[in-house]
Amino acid sequence: MSTAASTINYDRRGLLGTLGRDGLLQIILIANTIIMLMPIIIMVFSAFKTTPQIFQSPFGIPDFGNVVNFVKIWNETNFLRYLLNSFIVTGASMALILTLGTMAAYAIARYEFWGAGFILMFFLAGLTLPLKLAIIPLFMLMRDLGILNNQLSLIFVYTAMGLPTTVFILTGFIRTLPNELEDAARMDGASEARIMWSIMLPLVRPAMVIAGIQNVVPIWNDFFFPLVFIQRDNLKTLPQGLTTFMGEYTTDWGVLFSGLTLSAAPIIIIYIVLSKQFISGMTSGAVK
Repeated sequence: MSTAASTINYDRRGLLGTLGRDGLLQIILIANTIIMLMPIIIMVFSAFKTTPQIFQSPFGIPDFGNVVNFVKIWNETNFLRYLLNSFIVTGASMALILTLGTMAAYAIARYEFWGAGFILMFFLAGLTLPLKLAIIPLFMLMRDLGILNNQLSLIFVYTAMGLPTTVFILTGFIRTLPNELEDAARMDGASEARIMWSIMLPLVRPAMVIAGIQNVVPIWNDFFFPLVFIQRDNLKTLPQGLTTFMGEYTTDWGVLFSGLTLSAAPIIIIYIVLSKQFISGMTSGAVK
């Protein structure tokens, strides 16, 4: 009886300890969620307030029927032009990054040739070299190429910035895929391009989503390179264009926060739509 009682007490203490650890972990996760969401909530609330209301009650719930700030954004600014420019630059950059990065990663991961390791290390070296340190040579290069005040300058720079991360992620993912799929396709007479496009690309899609999200956020939010390469107002992207809402002496914070809310909405929507593939890509190697 004493042995059975001690076993029950030991199991009870173990259960209480597990519940305590789980409860503490959940508290930490909830607190982290609140900390991460609070700036976004304040930004959205402030978009529906006037400047005095923002400073008087920054945490107060606004009147969501008050869309005056959004009407100002729509009618009195070039916000739509800035938004279109951001879509063009980000979309073109991501298309080049994913296309070139997937082709390079597939070649490095699947074909055995002299210098494959060196090429991979060459791409990985890009992770350690911030392009902002080379802004003066880059500016002179874009000037000599005649693409200053041109969206091509941003697209080329962002593509160069995104390729190292993309090649690193996709190379590791492609190496985990079985070779038997490609061997069977070759026996059926499929070309190398057909194998990559029809067989490997669908399998690599979760990793492409990870690489895409990893690159689309810094490209969409970048302020530095548009500030250096773009001076014409009709070519400015959203982060640079939003600075026009800030004056030297006064700033309409309600309009600014409404612009920030609208500029953040596309990235949030993209993440929500692709969240399942993002999670599956992150956990694809966890369980065999």
